[in-house]
Order: sequence, then C-alpha cells, then structure tokens
Amino acid sequence: MATATHPPVQEQSSWKSRLSALGPGLLMASAAIGGSHLVSSTQAGALYQWQLVGLVLFALLMKYPFFRFGAQYTAETGESLVQGYARKGRVTLWVFFVFCAVSSVISAAGVGILCAVILKFALPTSWGLSVPWVAALMMASVWLILLAGRFPVLDKLTKLIITILTVVTVVTVIVAASKGAQGAADAVAPSPWTLVALPFLVALIGWMPAPIEISALQSLWIAEKQRFRPANARDVIFDFNVGYVISAILAVFFIALGALVQFGTGTQIQSAGGAYIPQLITMYTNTMGEWARPLMALLAFVVMYGTTIAVVDGYGRACAESMHLIRRGEGGAGRQAVMVWSTGIALVALGIIVWFSAQMGELLRFAMVAAFIMAPIFAWLNFQLVRRQDHLSNTLRILAWVGLAFLGGFTLLFLAAELGLIG
Repeated sequence: MATATHPPVQEQSSWKSRLSALGPGLLMASAAIGGSHLVSSTQAGALYQWQLVGLVLFALLMKYPFFRFGAQYTAETGESLVQGYARKGRVTLWVFFVFCAVSSVISAAGVGILCAVILKFALPTSWGLSVPWVAALMMASVWLILLAGRFPVLDKLTKLIITILTVVTVVTVIVAASKGAQGAADAVAPSPWTLVALPFLVALIGWMPAPIEISALQSLWIAEKQRFRPANARDVIFDFNVGYVISAILAVFFIALGALVQFGTGTQIQSAGGAYIPQLITMYTNTMGEWARPLMALLAFVVMYGTTIAVVDGYGRACAESMHLIRRGEGGAGRQAVMVWSTGIALVALGIIVWFSAQMGELLRFAMVAAFIMAPIFAWLNFQLVRRQDHLSNTLRILAWVGLAFLGGFTLLFLAAELGLIG
C-alpha cells in the first residue's frame, strides 16, 4: 500500500509562505473556469437575469467541503486522495478509477471542443480549418507541453491567466454596470424553477465550479508541488480557498455580464456552447469597444487552453496513480505512466470531438450533466476519507452531510424527470 512520501511541513505561516504556496488551488480554478463560467454562467444571466445567483452560490457552498477535503487530506497526511482511496480498499479505488476514467474523456472532450471553437473564431477565416482539425492541432500542442513536463512553468502560467481573467472580467462588469442594463426596462425573465428548465440547471451546477473529481486532481498537483516547494497545511488550505473564492466571484460576475448586456435585448440566446462563444465575445466588445474583440477572443482561448491542459494533465495523473495502486506498485506512478494516460485521454477526447462534431452543443451539455450525476459518488468518496477524523470541524461535517443530501436529492429529481416519473 502507498505511504506518505512528503510529510506535511510544520513551520508557521506568513504572507510570504502563503503567496509561495499559491498554485494548485489556482490550477484547480483554471480547470474550473471553463464551460461553467464562460458559457453556462453567462447564459444563466442572459436567460434568467439575476434569478440563478442564489442557486450558483448555494451549489458552490454545498460542494465546498468535498473540494476542500482533497486539499486538506493531502496537506495533513502527505498523501494524495488517490492514495487515500487505496487505503480504504480496492473496491473504493476501483470505483474511483472507473468513474474517473469515464469522466476524463468526457470532460477533456467538452473543454477541448470549446477551446477549438474559440480558436477557430479568433483565426482568420481564410485558413479554412474545421473544428476537428483545430481541435487536433490544439490537442497536439497540449500533449507537447505535457511531454516537456514543466510543472513549475504551468504553475506560474496559471497564476498569470487567472489574474488577467479576473481583472478583465471585473473591469468589464463594472463598466457594463455603469452603463446600465442594455435590455428593455420592462423585460420579464421566465422562471427557472420549472421541470422544463431542470436540464439547464443540472448542466449549470454540474460544472460549478468544476466536477468534484477535480479535487483528486488538485491533491495530486499539491503533492507534485510539495516536491519542489513544500508548504505547511495552513498555507495549502489558503491556496485552495483563494482558488475556490476566485471561481465563485467570477461565476457571479459572468452571470452579471449576461444579465446586464444580453438579457432583454431580444437577441436569441444560443444554447449550444460553441455557438454561444461569438455572442460572449460580442458582449465584451459591446461593453468595452470594438478594439477589445481580438483581445477578448485571445483571452477566452488562453483560459480554455489552460483549462484543457489542466484537465488532460490532472486526469492523466489520477488515472495513472489509480492503476499503479491497483497493481500494488511501490512508490508513485512514474512520469512515463502519466504521459501514457494523458496521451490516451487526449486521443479518445479528440475522437469524441471528431465523432460528435455536428452535435457540439449536446456534447458539452452531456459532459456537464454527467459530471452532476457522478458528483454524489465522488463527494462520498472524499467525505468517507475524513469523516471519522477527530479534528474535522463540526461545521464542515454538517455541511458535508447537507451537501450530500442536496447533490443526491437533486440527482434523483433529475433522473426521475428524465425517466418520465414526474412532470
């Protein structure tokens, strides 16, 4: 069975040590700020104005303990979540591996196709490349970056991407708010609290802020960073909280952008993620000016590109480590095994993109819904690792039980509606 290879650091925290620890939490935020923020959150504001702000914040609160458990477990034990699953038994590890492997190609295909659509939108039309070809070139570049194995570079690049996106989005929303809502003053938003709107709500929450299994990926990134820059448990949790809060703030700001700029204007809201990207870029340019169009297209691409890298790398690490422990290997999964899995995930995801290129919107929506359906399973796996620990606060313990009830109940409601049992 795997053992902790990097015991937690015990020295006191300082602002310098906290800033130094920043990285894995922001990498998780980078993986999160993709389809859920750029597309679903903005669509939520454009379709329902401000009505879904509360639901998004509530979903973030309900998922918080399960994401935190990943960072907390690794910070306190020196083990990744995957190693923790292995300690619980082979059944637990197999359950995680199977669901993680399925989720990896679905999520990679979902973010990959969005990234390809954004890049195609930003490229000169004379290039004449189809979305599958753009996706193939993009996935090849992701593979080369991961092959270089420069985690410190990825760590620093993520900080830059998140900082730029946060500043630009906040400034854009402030400018939009100063101009006032662009829609008709008498526009009335339809109610989202109907069974008809349930699939949209499930897709919105499914990737809000990210699929819960991203917590396992984050724990592996934490373990990787501890190799070259060890941090104590408090600083690791600080890094996680910063990333999570940023993803929450940006979710609300993207809702605000849709509500202020697109709601009530009479523009037909495109439900497909790929078709919605040009509308998203147009919203930025309508607010900031036409000069911002190429800049925002580039920024959106960089964000989704960073998300694609994080997803392929993180899932590759998680699948490689899981299979390594299933085979009862000593130490951790080697870099070669991680690259084999990352390569496989990228290729299968590309195959899905090519096969379903004509149904891009349905593919992205399926990825979000699948993440929501699997959320209670991953949430329980994380909770059962820490729920018997004495130092776990009562607040987190209660919040975890409430979160499980919320995720499980909402999933059952959605499945009942899809099977025609209600409605």
